[in-house]
Amino acid sequence: MLTQLDRTAKTSAAPDLPGRRLRPRWSAPHGHSLQAWKGAAFTAPFFLGFGIVFLLPFGYAIYQSLFLVQTSGLGLGGSTLKFVGLRNFSRGIGDPDFLGAVGRVLLFACVQIPLMLAVSLAMALLLDALRPRAANRMRVPLLVPYMIPGIVAALIWVNIYSPDVGPLTPLGRSLGWAWDFFAPSMVWPSIGNLLTWHGIGYNMLIIYASLRSVPRELFEAARVDGASEVRIARSIKIPLVRGALVLTGMLSIIQMLQIFNEPALFRHVTPQTVTQNFSPIMMIYDQAFNSGNYNYASALSVLLALVVGALSYLFYRFTNRSTS
Repeated sequence: MLTQLDRTAKTSAAPDLPGRRLRPRWSAPHGHSLQAWKGAAFTAPFFLGFGIVFLLPFGYAIYQSLFLVQTSGLGLGGSTLKFVGLRNFSRGIGDPDFLGAVGRVLLFACVQIPLMLAVSLAMALLLDALRPRAANRMRVPLLVPYMIPGIVAALIWVNIYSPDVGPLTPLGRSLGWAWDFFAPSMVWPSIGNLLTWHGIGYNMLIIYASLRSVPRELFEAARVDGASEVRIARSIKIPLVRGALVLTGMLSIIQMLQIFNEPALFRHVTPQTVTQNFSPIMMIYDQAFNSGNYNYASALSVLLALVVGALSYLFYRFTNRSTS
């Protein structure tokens, strides 16, 4: 005699009718993988553009760096393309001009990046302390400098620094300060001020967006416990936006090591101070387009890309370990 449980199982089971096709057990995983492939298809344009704009030129630079153009008879006998392997790379690693340019920019980045991120963080904290309506009105004006193209921003500040047409030199004279923004001791501070003015809006927006994602209840609970706004910012807000600080710091490292527009324009004003090897990109540009040494310039480009990638990776690993 069947129990009530057996009767329920028999009546609830679907009858095995002739010609009926049962759904296979693997249909759900197959449908899931198909859905995953459809979702991954949306990233195809990005990877296609990334391959065309970045990977192919990088591969072509590696190919060019393995060769060297040799001329004979003072150039009158023609030129031949010779495979030299890693000779251009070994020359770049031992080139004092290239190493000096990389070290110069790295030293500048060690001062410029923390200063710019500190200003951006302070601006984001002040913006977050405002009422939402006032914050919405202030975001666009603070982001305007970043909307200006980099070359245009550099031209603006070169004219502001100019002792002939700029307003800062007469202002300094009226205060008893005889400053020269194009002097050897002032070139890097002048460039740093330009980069800070141009980049704080973008970094501030990323940090501010991270702040807005923090639940407001945490701040209200801290205020109820008697915490001041400074204590809330130091103990709650800043630790919760470390991820945004890591992102902006890594992007700033990549940008600083590839600095070109600002020193190139300063070179037109003070060529004695800003030489053609002032930054790594300026040296690569000089080798490629002024000296015509495309193969050596390609090797320097690959070396700079490796330096940028290694520093970005180390920075991310160190900061990610400290924030986890």
